[in-house]
Amino acid sequence: MNIFADCVASCVAKGINWVLIIYPKVTGAKPMDFQNFKQSLIDGGNHVAATWVQTETYAQLAMVLLIFIVALIITNRLRKSFPLIAKAPADAPLSPLRKLASKMGNLLFPLIAILALSFAVEISANLLGQTWLVNTALTLAMMLMFIAIIRDHVRSNFIAFVFRWIGLPLLFLHQVNLLDPLIETLESMQITVGNIQVSAYGVLRVALFGTLLFWLGRFSNSTGKEIIRRQPKLDFRTKEVASKLLEVAIFFLVFLLLLQVMGINLTAIAVFGGAIGVGIGFGLQAIASNFISGIIILLDRSISVDDYIELEDGRTGIVREMKLRSTTLETFDGKDIMVPNEKFVTESFINWTHKDKKQRYRVDFSVAYDSDIRQLVEIIKETVASHDQVISGEDIPIEERPDCEIDGFGDSGVNMFVEFWMLGIDDGKNRVGGDLLLMIFEAMRNNGFTIPFPQREVRVLKDPTAK
Repeated sequence: MNIFADCVASCVAKGINWVLIIYPKVTGAKPMDFQNFKQSLIDGGNHVAATWVQTETYAQLAMVLLIFIVALIITNRLRKSFPLIAKAPADAPLSPLRKLASKMGNLLFPLIAILALSFAVEISANLLGQTWLVNTALTLAMMLMFIAIIRDHVRSNFIAFVFRWIGLPLLFLHQVNLLDPLIETLESMQITVGNIQVSAYGVLRVALFGTLLFWLGRFSNSTGKEIIRRQPKLDFRTKEVASKLLEVAIFFLVFLLLLQVMGINLTAIAVFGGAIGVGIGFGLQAIASNFISGIIILLDRSISVDDYIELEDGRTGIVREMKLRSTTLETFDGKDIMVPNEKFVTESFINWTHKDKKQRYRVDFSVAYDSDIRQLVEIIKETVASHDQVISGEDIPIEERPDCEIDGFGDSGVNMFVEFWMLGIDDGKNRVGGDLLLMIFEAMRNNGFTIPFPQREVRVLKDPTAK
């Protein structure tokens, strides 16, 4: 040990002599000016050499190496045992939760090391009386975790640059207990404008925490939107509206936190906002009601895009767009009906295609009294079933197959109807009723059936009293 210490001290002394020889030639300073500096460096080198030959130093080194090895083994075991946090393939299409879990798995090693080193600091202080090497390893583990967060979660190059070149040095200064003196120095650098004092520390704090909060908002917003857009039970427009609500909520929270960091009293803002809210509430009651109704519609999912809606006043249309204030219904003649969301909460309406796109319809016709009704029923069933959009076949339940029945006895013939099921609405591009009427007419004519029409027989009776 003494030989090693002598070698280290000799190397340090030679290095110091080399610096003291070169530096005066470059700067022109006198050698006598460096005597105290030389002695300080020599004493520091001797202290470093003496520290490295102490048993406590090697005990700390062994403890640190053991912790890092155990943390690496535990991390590998956990990632193999739980595939959710395993390393994700580079080109595999994964869900956002799977990607997030894989990135969180990259933090296991530094996190386990930080926890173990935190206990090791207390153990080393109580048993060895020294903690400098364990503290150094703890600082290194924290910086490794910070670097992993920047690498895996920060997409913006500017924010990554700020975290890497400002956040990392601040973390290092905090760990070596040099951050407080720096803060005091920055706080002393301030200017006063009226009753407002602005310090360099305040500006840097707002800039740093503002960048951090902005990144957290962006990260939470993008992750939340991706999760919402992958929900199969939500239609496209509902996903977009829900994503927009999430974005507004996240950045509103970020704004409040940033105001808190800036030291602005939120109580005064709350009172001022309440007064404005009361004034707006009286003037914009309808807009507020429609806004809340839109949120209710999104939550209970009573209406979705492409649903066929029939309002209480008889107007019908397909839902094309859902906004926070109104819902747009498109009619089959190309008109758009802007319906306030409040109507869907306070009034009744019919959603024809909410849970099931299948709908049942009927077509009415009549036939002469002298017709073979039983034969006609079978012909009409086959004719209707031959249409492409009518649901039919042996694999279909009998109650959903086309069915022809007598509706009643009319003045001129037997009134009949045929019921059928189809996907969608019998209107617009899916106008099946008109096709079926033509097919029924042709089938009846080709098979000798006649469609009756009103006839009147006029008899002229002779008056017996007439001469």
